Amino acid sequence: MADEETEVEVKKKSPLVKIILIAVVAILVLAGTVVGTLFVTGFFDKKDTSAAEAQLKALEKEASGAKNAASEAQPKKVTKDSPELTRFENHYMELEKELVANLTNSRKVIQVKLAIMTHYDERVFKNVKKHEFALRSTALDVMRLTTDADLSQPDFRKKMAEKIRLELNAVLEKYEDFGGIEEVFFTSFVAQ
Repeated sequence: MADEETEVEVKKKSPLVKIILIAVVAILVLAGTVVGTLFVTGFFDKKDTSAAEAQLKALEKEASGAKNAASEAQPKKVTKDSPELTRFENHYMELEKELVANLTNSRKVIQVKLAIMTHYDERVFKNVKKHEFALRSTALDVMRLTTDADLSQPDFRKKMAEKIRLELNAVLEKYEDFGGIEEVFFTSFVAQ
């Protein structure tokens, strides 16, 4: 009877031992494949980093040179031919959509249409079109700070135009490193 129990235990253990052996062999084959692949691809080879460092330094120099060149490549003012005076050519562009903002602490709204003027070339207008959403948002922020009392001041529109100009140039300088807007004009202005 004792021999029969030992045979039953050996038979029960042998499939478990086979499964464990198969799993260990599979893990060893997988590990061998990974190590072999790494060896073949040169993972364990000693790498020469001096070439990479030299290339990195060259790229850093090129990037700093490009930044300096970008600051030097700002648009130049376009001059008007005049025998006695040097005058600059005025270029105008009107923003397509009107801006509407509520007055501070009031039910009134201001609705304006803006035009900008520059003495520089078309790059200023390209930058304005490129960042129009940010510029519109900035102009609306300036407009919404207006109060009812501000509207009654005689030079209100000039002051508001100057504030908008300064803020628009700040946005362009932030994104393009150059503003270029000389003046802001209201082609339409309604406060109601």
